[in-house]
Amino acid sequence: MRLKALLVGGAAVAALGIPATPAAAAPGDTVTTTLTQAIADLPVAAEDRTGYTRDAFRHWIDEDRDTCNTRAEVLISEAIVPPTVSPRCSISGGVWHSYYDDVDQTSARALDIDHLIPLAEGWDSGASTWSAAERQAYANDLDDPRSLVAVTARENRQKADQDPSEWLPSDAGAVCRYVTEWTAVKTRWGLSTDPAEVDALEQLADGCPDSEITVVLAR
Repeated sequence: MRLKALLVGGAAVAALGIPATPAAAAPGDTVTTTLTQAIADLPVAAEDRTGYTRDAFRHWIDEDRDTCNTRAEVLISEAIVPPTVSPRCSISGGVWHSYYDDVDQTSARALDIDHLIPLAEGWDSGASTWSAAERQAYANDLDDPRSLVAVTARENRQKADQDPSEWLPSDAGAVCRYVTEWTAVKTRWGLSTDPAEVDALEQLADGCPDSEITVVLAR
């Protein structure tokens, strides 16, 4: 019976404290793998942007009703020098490091909160079939620090909705981190990759440490 339980899937495996694999896992399960294996496990499919609108992803909500919305929560969490936060969540002072371009920034207003996997890319890669609640959870994902990142506005706007076959951080030293985090977030949300994207990820990963990736699956 114990052997049968091990073969049932993610829930049984997680209950025994054993990391699941993406194919056998369920939402809430923890997957531990390597960068190259995680890329190999990503489903490959053509992208489809039919019907996309940014409004399909309600974002910058105040889920815990503490007066700080998702943008503010990321700024507070990622500050390398903590800012002053007023009772109504006005942020002043503080220092942030934008890892895409290796720049320190002292103005919260000069920062964008980047969806590491852009909303349009998420739609193209599977989110078009999700419920509105799932898209909202994706757009405000504070449970995995890789999903949302504070970066300089210029870098974020140059990136736009491009994947790693089209855009990479301007700081060459950030590329391996970016590729690893891109792969982790795609794994977390069960998103597919298009052929050019997965080819780029594989080629880029060849020049990076085959680091361990641990992800709690959201879907």
